[in-house]
Amino acid sequence: HESALIKEPSGFVPNLDSRTAFKLLRDDPEARLVIHIHGAAGTVGSDYRVPNYRALSAGDPRNMHVLTFDYRGFGLSRGAPSEKGLIIDAISIVDWAMNTAGIPPSRIMIFGQSVGTAVSLAVLEHFAMQSPPLVFAGAVLVAPFSDVASLAATYRIAGTIPILSPLARFPKLFRYLTTYIRDSWSSKDRIARYIQANEDNKVKYRLTLIHAEDDWDIPFHHTEVLFWHAVKAMTRHDISYDDFVHKKSQSMTDLGAAGSITEWKTQNGIVREEILKTGLHDVIMGNAVVTMAVMRIFANSKSSLD
Repeated sequence: HESALIKEPSGFVPNLDSRTAFKLLRDDPEARLVIHIHGAAGTVGSDYRVPNYRALSAGDPRNMHVLTFDYRGFGLSRGAPSEKGLIIDAISIVDWAMNTAGIPPSRIMIFGQSVGTAVSLAVLEHFAMQSPPLVFAGAVLVAPFSDVASLAATYRIAGTIPILSPLARFPKLFRYLTTYIRDSWSSKDRIARYIQANEDNKVKYRLTLIHAEDDWDIPFHHTEVLFWHAVKAMTRHDISYDDFVHKKSQSMTDLGAAGSITEWKTQNGIVREEILKTGLHDVIMGNAVVTMAVMRIFANSKSSLD
């Protein structure tokens, strides 16, 4: 389809339905769609995101499509960003994919990076709470964070210049300052509600968390905390973090210089944590680990349908 795609004009298109890429997605029963929900910096056209798009489709380029968008206030999208607004934007994109492009949830995967992981979890929770519930093929979250307050307590510019982390030594003062946070983005609570809903409804779900140890922007400990909250929801036990770390060490696969992998399973779902030794905050998005995570989710989803 190269010649047909090249002939089409570049730039903003008011009617996406007329594009060759849309027709290929809509008309192919084997097509798989990755909905890409980006981070807080830049736009869909930022150069460092291009390797991510390639990594998402590299495992099966004939059948894999990537749909990305800019939130309100980003790129060409009008408006001002907010937690509620960004969630509405992402839900609208998913609705478009299902109702206009006609892609069933079983052939859709949600991918989020950085703040996009918080948006992704809100989207997953929203559809899991519907009646009947809608569950996608799976989700991959790269460099997530537990909530904004915790992120503020750990964030350092370029990994060296602290913002509010010195104030975290004074709990009362820090708690007071967090009352001024407008958007909380409590991913640790959303991941728990999402998993609990799936377990209650006895539907299949797959979730992969990926983080690099050398991430300067969001420390990888945030993924460990999210994984802990996910496991508590899966087991319905209020296990302490220290006990969780001990149990996790017994099932973790140590890959040496490549990092580690841990999976937690129930009859309904699988949550997988992958901690890489390197990858920073953005470079990791083009890593082959991302490609493999996408292919693993779609392969498992297809086998479940078969």
